Amino acid sequence: MIKKILLSGIILFALKSFGQEPSDALRYSWLTPTGTARSMATGGALTSLGGDITSTFVNPAGIALFKTGELVLTPGFTFNNNKSTYFGEIGKDSKSNFNMGASGFIFATPGSRRSNWKNFSYSIAVNRSANFNNRVSFKGLNDISSYSEKYLEELINNNVTDPNAAAQDYPFGSSLAFNTFLIDTVNTNGSISGYRSLATPQTGVNQEQVVDTKGGITTIAFAGSANLGDKLYLGGSLGIDMLNYKRNSTYTESDATSNASNNFQNFSVGETLETNGAGINLKIGLIFKPIDQLRLGLAFHSPTWYELKDKYTTTVTTNLEGYGGSGQLTQSSTDLVGQPGEFSYSFLNPWRVMGGISYVFREVNDVTRQKAFVTADVEYVNYAASSFSESGGTSSGYFNDLNNIIDNQYSSAINVKLGGELKFNTLMVRGGFGYFSNPYKDKSTKGSRMNISGGLGYRDKGKFIDLTYVHQLAKDVYYPYRLQDNEFFPVKLNGGAGNIILTVGFKF
Repeated sequence: MIKKILLSGIILFALKSFGQEPSDALRYSWLTPTGTARSMATGGALTSLGGDITSTFVNPAGIALFKTGELVLTPGFTFNNNKSTYFGEIGKDSKSNFNMGASGFIFATPGSRRSNWKNFSYSIAVNRSANFNNRVSFKGLNDISSYSEKYLEELINNNVTDPNAAAQDYPFGSSLAFNTFLIDTVNTNGSISGYRSLATPQTGVNQEQVVDTKGGITTIAFAGSANLGDKLYLGGSLGIDMLNYKRNSTYTESDATSNASNNFQNFSVGETLETNGAGINLKIGLIFKPIDQLRLGLAFHSPTWYELKDKYTTTVTTNLEGYGGSGQLTQSSTDLVGQPGEFSYSFLNPWRVMGGISYVFREVNDVTRQKAFVTADVEYVNYAASSFSESGGTSSGYFNDLNNIIDNQYSSAINVKLGGELKFNTLMVRGGFGYFSNPYKDKSTKGSRMNISGGLGYRDKGKFIDLTYVHQLAKDVYYPYRLQDNEFFPVKLNGGAGNIILTVGFKF
């Protein structure tokens, strides 16, 4: 539970008017590993290991371990199961989808015989860096606050005293509630003295919501790397992110009593949001082998510079037991403005730095004779470093306020990834683990992700096939609404996601 958010309520309503929220920053920054079946089976710990096309997106120096070309394809299937808890009531929902992991080409050219540069390797690859396909639902009985109070606060915080302004100037918020009589004026001595909501939290309201999302971030990357004396490997990559996010949500609030004459039966709010855009980022890294068996890796990921556009609509439907008109009253934002709202802006997600260590048993140039490896990564990321700005990067008061909320809500985190492989001639057995720690500054807000993975691989005569299963356990919170002058409450989320990944590859 959070009482009266410490930051200005005016900021909160500005966020709803424009569409950007602190949760958007986390969604585009709290990314867990994706890649080939081999890399996912070993926990995504590739910073020092290399030798996988996924290195393009983790530490491009790992591409230099290739001395021949490869074609790689990685289809996958993900299924999400979510459990929500809101005021003690438990809800469940699920969603599944197909996706593509790291796929593409690797090319290698030998260095000069007179040079210590043994080879130069390049990759062109595509990867699904984030998967937004999900469905969450919850319900609960709230006798403290109502979603409708945010509409009252929007009018109060903007000093709206003219009912015509209340009916027209907030087409994605309080105007819809005002025109469907969910909120109405308070008249004193023949003049308007304020606004009131017809919802009845004092006797209890049943609150429920379904949020269905889809889309993701697809990254196309170009990497180049070099091998110096089979001791030092250097690399860099340029990534282009294509972001697509769609959300459809329906929130419903209904009277928890059987009173048919209190001017409130129910209301619902339907919202659609579609975000599209593209970003660019850089990754650089190195791998050093002080002895043949040991590999040390270091990589740096720049922020991704995004240019994004939102399109959004809102619809409010009320049934107030005859108040304001019989039956249901409905109004959409398109009734007031004629088209979906649009807003363009820039977003910068946080930079990352990661270090890794790997030990390869029987490390020899002929990789078919290697027997096993263990590998580990540690990653630092500061989620509070995410920031929004006007399109083109210009700062403004609105975005400064939003970024201050991000600074106060999120913090830095340390993520850990571990993995290993045992090789039996042409057959490999793999396992891995990843822990992605709490991104919230207030540690009473539980947020974490944990991956447990296992897989098999087969390699022979220039062909390989890998199969992996990754199970993710996740904790997070979701706020249906936020208020300045009353208490609002989080939905606690516990998710279990399964990911089946198949990689097929050919050397050339």
